Amino acid sequence: MTDTAPALRLGTTRGRGTLLAAVLASGMVFLDSTVVNVALPRLGADLDATVAGLQWTVNGYLLTLAAFVLLGGALGDRFGRRRVFLLGVLWFTAASLLCGLAQDTGWLIAARFLQGAGGALLTPGSLSVLQASFHPDDRGRAIGAWSGLSGVSTALGPFLGGWLIDALSWRWIFFLNLPLAVLVALAALRWVPESRDEAASRTQGPGRGRRRFDVAGALLGALALAGVTYALIDAPVRGLRSVPVLVAVLAGVVGAVAFVLVERRRGDTAMLPTGLFGSRLFSVLNVFTVLVYAALGGFTFFFAVYLQNVLGWSALLTGVALLPMTVLLLVGSARAGGLSARIGPRLPLTVGPLVAAAGLVLLRGVGPDASYWRDVLPGVALFGVGLTLVVAPLTASVLAAVDDRFAGVASGFNNAASRAGGLLAVAALPLLVGLTGAGYAQPAELTGAYRGAMLWCAGLLVAGAALAALLIHRPPRR
Repeated sequence: MTDTAPALRLGTTRGRGTLLAAVLASGMVFLDSTVVNVALPRLGADLDATVAGLQWTVNGYLLTLAAFVLLGGALGDRFGRRRVFLLGVLWFTAASLLCGLAQDTGWLIAARFLQGAGGALLTPGSLSVLQASFHPDDRGRAIGAWSGLSGVSTALGPFLGGWLIDALSWRWIFFLNLPLAVLVALAALRWVPESRDEAASRTQGPGRGRRRFDVAGALLGALALAGVTYALIDAPVRGLRSVPVLVAVLAGVVGAVAFVLVERRRGDTAMLPTGLFGSRLFSVLNVFTVLVYAALGGFTFFFAVYLQNVLGWSALLTGVALLPMTVLLLVGSARAGGLSARIGPRLPLTVGPLVAAAGLVLLRGVGPDASYWRDVLPGVALFGVGLTLVVAPLTASVLAAVDDRFAGVASGFNNAASRAGGLLAVAALPLLVGLTGAGYAQPAELTGAYRGAMLWCAGLLVAGAALAALLIHRPPRR
């Protein structure tokens, strides 16, 4: 026995309480991920932020989340999934409070870094608690309910967040996490059983002691991402040849090389066993993930700011404009997964990005006098349909591309790859389209940058489609 948790049944009070805790906790994370982009124009004006300040507001969170999410899952396995889950909830909530109280961009960015680290404990914990706690006969239904209910919170996020921003302040998108966290903590303490992987603390052979955490790998991965991100964001201000930018590039490259060397030396005990990349399909799928989620991250960053600062829409209307994309994902992902299971992933992963790219090309033409129904909705709907064809087949293919014993780390790495794609896009696109300083508040300057960014994002999607058409195949049956 590797797990010490009792087998809960979904129809019991304790089973429903455990599901409630997991859904509410993941809902906090999903809510923040969807509403912060909507809040960028308001918080930028309130805190007198530059484009770089807005970039770091998004990327500070993505950086620590992507870098430490695998380590967060390992901590739960070792020290107790409920314990680390609760720690993540409290950490995430304390950081949310700091975000809401921020008086300048430096304060807000630092709090967002902390919030991402809390999310790295919370994100894997909400799902692993369900996986470890429920009876095998109810586990699939519990995870399905978690996925569906979490999707509802994601769909409601832009609407609720937009209303809070308009009615109260952008600060309330962070303060909202406080009452949610109280409910999560009470539910977890009352109903969630503790569990851990006993094998994680057993001896691994004579003289080897406990399995060590790959802290070095996590820190080197964070250094690599931070160096590249800092260089991309700071280059428009300081210049490509400035000392801070060159030092950041060097730090990123050294961090990336050291990360690969450390992971290779640690073998199967590494945070990311390099043997996974012996599967060409796994490698290709993760490159595909970076391309598609870079397009998604770049689109959501520019689109929300453009609608408010050029078209003059409210935060609420901006949130509503993004709602069809999320609803399509919620309703259609299961059907797309079923289609992929029947015909293989190549066709959905080729057609999906092309459809999404067509949506971005349509949205590129949205102007100051645009009608939502005529000009915005068709593009958003096409983009949502394209993503719907991608998300479930991609996840299933990543898991099927590796041995079952590596399912957790493969899923975690793919999640980190998606975050890294969004992070790099938000860092690079303003540089590529020439948006700097307070340019996001100038309609003429923002319009040119927005249209260029939509073309870049569409290009990333077309590149992903080409990769899928040429190199992605049906994973082998195991």
